Amino acid sequence: MSPHTSKKALDGGWGWVVIVACFMAQFLAYGSPQSVGVLYPEWLHTFQEGKGMTAWVGSLVSGVGLIASPVCSACVDNFGARPVTIFSGVMVAGGLMLSAFAPNVQFLIFSYGIVVGLGCGLVYAATLTITCQYFDKRRGLALGIVTTGTSVGGFLYATAQNELIVLFGLEGCLLIIGALALNLMACAGFMRPLNMPGYYLKQKAALERTKEQPFKKPPADDLKTTPGTGEKKLPVKDHLITIDAKDIPTPDNKRGFMAGLAIVKIIKKKRQAYSKYMHSTADFLHDRNFMALCIAIFLFSLGAFPPVLFMEDVAQSEGLIDEVKIIPLVSIVAITTGVGKLTLGMLADIRWINSVFLYAFTLLGTGTALLLIPISKSYVGLQVLSAVVGFFSGNWSLTSYITTKIVGLDKLTQAHGILMFFGGFGIMLGPPVVGWFFDWTQSYDLAFYFSGGSVLLGGVTLFLCALPCWDKKKADIDRPDIQYTTNCDKVASVA
Repeated sequence: MSPHTSKKALDGGWGWVVIVACFMAQFLAYGSPQSVGVLYPEWLHTFQEGKGMTAWVGSLVSGVGLIASPVCSACVDNFGARPVTIFSGVMVAGGLMLSAFAPNVQFLIFSYGIVVGLGCGLVYAATLTITCQYFDKRRGLALGIVTTGTSVGGFLYATAQNELIVLFGLEGCLLIIGALALNLMACAGFMRPLNMPGYYLKQKAALERTKEQPFKKPPADDLKTTPGTGEKKLPVKDHLITIDAKDIPTPDNKRGFMAGLAIVKIIKKKRQAYSKYMHSTADFLHDRNFMALCIAIFLFSLGAFPPVLFMEDVAQSEGLIDEVKIIPLVSIVAITTGVGKLTLGMLADIRWINSVFLYAFTLLGTGTALLLIPISKSYVGLQVLSAVVGFFSGNWSLTSYITTKIVGLDKLTQAHGILMFFGGFGIMLGPPVVGWFFDWTQSYDLAFYFSGGSVLLGGVTLFLCALPCWDKKKADIDRPDIQYTTNCDKVASVA
């Protein structure tokens, strides 16, 4: 039995308490990063740097956490969602408070972009993992509710940060929202684990092994398995935990030449296990649907994230500053993203809807809206396009759902980490590229044409790779020994 064997997903009960805690965790962690477009003009005015350099702050805070997703997922696997969320609360709050004392953009890139970004990445991995553990039949709805926390946070924080800057200045604003982020530790208390984390299993196995030593000496080949049993039943990540738990040297093996042999044996087994783990991770990239999803998320992140950061600056560059209402464009993007996450999450639970095609459709809609932004010359037009981009950007609630469908729940953390790496890389590159386009042309037109084209390319790529005709061709190639003369012969042979 796998060390990670746990209770069946509850689809309710305490799971709803976990949903509320995860929602609040994403709300507190992502509130400021999702509304960083409000802080961006303030940083431009304070530090007098170029738009491309200053944009690195907003891109890193969203991109670093996703790029580090493989590491964040490994932390959740080993330590559990609760300790990871507590630690992330310290990182997010500390990074925000440290940013209040930033003397230049370079320091801000570290404190706000990297420290806060890594903290957000840990929160994201922890909340999505424990949500998928608690829900099965209603997983799409559950993920939609949880990920809506980032959108609601972005909507409320955008308005709140505007008011806090007026009342207390930029430094006071960052200190206050940093203090609010400390409540992440309280959210972690409700994340009761269904699966025992790997670190706990290793410590428990080590303790039991130590207690048994005075009475029973384990066989020398404790880790050897017979064909069809043991290692083949264990997932690769669980096999790593088993090796760590069993390969603790006994008191008798700590002396002399035998101790050296025992250490060499442990090193070889660990190397083999980690090699299998890396190969299993690389196998995901051989899956056509998964690889197409990685490319689509990269192109989507490259093109769709810059509007969140630059939308307010676009309105100001077009001379529409006098028309700006109490609710910023960033808030419109945030609230419509929340609506999109809930709506798309519920649509994914409908059996006859293909979630991959649904995701591809959201990319096509986002790309079209981005191409229309340079054409719009009114604030109302920017509001409408911001709402469209925000709604389709709610497809982030579909990523974990689609990943589970492609690779299964057991491999979700590994595959999701790879997927988020591609997304984070796109988010990290997008805003600086758009900023450089503006510095070069003194206009956002070419930048948004580039963004819209990238997102459209990602949607078309995913749609074409997900067509069922590829699977039919593969099935025909797998049986070259059978020659079909008519469709009737093919149907008869299959029957």
